[in-house]
Amino acid sequence: MNFTTYFTGLAAGLSLIVAIGAQNAFILRQGLRNEYVFAVCLACALSDAILIVVGVTSLAQVVNLMPWLDPVMRYGGAAFLIWYGAKSLYSAVWSSGALQVSNGAGASFGKTMAMCLALTWLNPHVYLDTVILLGTISTRFAGHQAAFAAGAVSGSFLFFFSLGYGAAWLRPIFSRPVSWRILETIIACVMWLIAFKLLNGM
Repeated sequence: MNFTTYFTGLAAGLSLIVAIGAQNAFILRQGLRNEYVFAVCLACALSDAILIVVGVTSLAQVVNLMPWLDPVMRYGGAAFLIWYGAKSLYSAVWSSGALQVSNGAGASFGKTMAMCLALTWLNPHVYLDTVILLGTISTRFAGHQAAFAAGAVSGSFLFFFSLGYGAAWLRPIFSRPVSWRILETIIACVMWLIAFKLLNGM
């Protein structure tokens, strides 16, 4: 395995998934409540894995059939990453909020999993991040797409399970706005670095 490509996939996957969102807030809440943590984390990680594999395998085949799509997706992906990084940096500078996790009665296993899957599969951004964006980045690693996909999938499993089971430890840290500002700044830097590599042909 090409470990440089693997770690690039890992970094790209983590950078996209770590951003504050409804799915992450849901996992954090389940972790704090200690309710169905394993099932929720596994469902999210497996969903990401499926979408990442689809993106890496399908986009590569489509690009081979339509060569003009490669520069379109490359520059489009770079533009999105630049915007994404700017958005994260804006949040780091101007946002004063912190992630809030409400307390209340727990839902049944069925309702919990339905909500988990809805937050994953009904979110249009998940397709942009996994299928389109990660798929596009993977085309820069001819012959090593499997290593890139493995890294991105590892990032999903690492993040979701760390968030779910580390929730009790993370809550006092991320209840402070400064913690999210630091996180958003790191995300912005990684997004811009990947955009630069895309524009320069990796």
